[in-house]
Amino acid sequence: MSISSARTVRDQGTGSPGLMLTLATVGFAVNFWAWALLSPLAVRFTAALDLTSFQQALLVAVPVVVGSIGRIPVGALTDKFGGRIMFPLVSLATIIPVLYLGLFGHDSLAALLIGGFFLGVGGTAFAVGVPFVSAWFPPHRRGFAVGVFGAGMGGTAISALTTVKLVDAGSTSTPFLITAGVLAAYALLAGALLRDAPDRPVPTAPLAQRLAAALRLKITWQASALYAVAFGGYVAFSVYLPAYLKTAYGLTQADAANRMAGFVLLAVIMRPFGGWLSDKVAPSRVLAAALGVVIAGAVVQAFTPGLAPVGTIAFLAMAAALGAGSGATFALVAQVAPANQVGSVTGVVGAAGGLGGFVPPLVMGSIYGQFQSYALGLALLAVVALAALLLDVLSVGRDSSRGGKIAHV
Repeated sequence: MSISSARTVRDQGTGSPGLMLTLATVGFAVNFWAWALLSPLAVRFTAALDLTSFQQALLVAVPVVVGSIGRIPVGALTDKFGGRIMFPLVSLATIIPVLYLGLFGHDSLAALLIGGFFLGVGGTAFAVGVPFVSAWFPPHRRGFAVGVFGAGMGGTAISALTTVKLVDAGSTSTPFLITAGVLAAYALLAGALLRDAPDRPVPTAPLAQRLAAALRLKITWQASALYAVAFGGYVAFSVYLPAYLKTAYGLTQADAANRMAGFVLLAVIMRPFGGWLSDKVAPSRVLAAALGVVIAGAVVQAFTPGLAPVGTIAFLAMAAALGAGSGATFALVAQVAPANQVGSVTGVVGAAGGLGGFVPPLVMGSIYGQFQSYALGLALLAVVALAALLLDVLSVGRDSSRGGKIAHV
C-alpha cells in the first residue's frame, strides 16, 4: 500500500497541544544535554590524553554525525509509531552510553570514541519531536510550535554550564550519572503522559519505501541544504567554540564554556522567533535575512578582531541568525511537507543539519593545525552561507511566490 493511502488512527488517550509541546521540548532538551556531554570536557581530555587538534575535533564531532544519520530512520519510525513510543525509547537508549562514558569509557581516545558513537542516539530525539509536535497544531501555528520545540536545543547550554563544574565538584563520572538519572526520569514521565495527536495520519508502507518517497520531495533537498548551514553552523559553534576561544583569545576553559553557553542561549531564544515570524511572512524571507547576517559575521570574525566588543557582537549576531534560520527552515518543512511524511522529511533534513555541524569542527581543527589560523575556516563559512542564500532566493523563494508548490520534484 502506498503512502498516499495511509490510514488515520485516533489515540486512545487525551492531551492538550500545550502540554504535549512542553513535554516534547523538555525531552528534546534532556536528550541534547546528554548528546553534548563530551564537548565541554574536550579540552580536558585533550590535555590528559595528549590529543592533537584533529583528534580533539573528532572527539566532539562523532556524536554529532551519528546523531544526525540516526535521525533518518528515527524520523520514519516516528511517522509509524508516534512520539508516545519513540520519545521514551530514545531516552532510555541514550542512558547506556552516558553510563558507559561516566563509569568506564573516559580513559582513552578509543573508549571515548566508542562511547561518543552511541551517545549520538540522543541527537535523534529531534526527529521524534518535529512530527509529534506538528501533528498537534494547525498549519498556521506550526512554525511557532516547531520553533518552541526547537528551543530544546538549549540542552547543549545546560551541558556547557554544568559539566565542567560538576567534574570539579565531584569526579569525571558525576555529570554523566546525573544526566543518566534525568534521562530515566523523563522516560518515565513521557511514558505516562505523552499522547499522540488525535487523527494523526499513520503510513502503512514499508520503511524503505517511505524514505524513498521522502527523498523524491523537492522540499526535502531544499530544506536539507538550508538546514545544513543554519543548524549545522549552530552545532559547529556549540561544540567547537570553547576550543576556538581558548586558542584564539587565550580564555580559560571555564570562561570559554560560559561564552559558548551565551551563544547557545541566544540561538535557542531566536529559534521560536524565527518560527513565529515564518508564520507571519514567508519562511524564505526569514532565511534570507538570517543567512545575510551569518555571511557578515563570518567575514568580520575571519580577521580575528578584538573579543570586546567586535568579536562578541559578531558571534552573538551569528547566534541569533542561526537560531532564527533554523526555526524558519522547519517552519517551511511543517508547512509544506505532506502530513504523513513530516517525520521522514524531518529525519533527512535533521541529518543534513547535524552533518553540517560535523564537518566544520574537523575543517577548523585541520586548518588550525596546518596554518595556526582560523581565518580560512571562517571565510569558508561565509562562502557556504552565500551559496545557501542564493539557493533560498533563487529556488525556495521563487517556488513560494508561485503558490508554494515546492513539495514534489
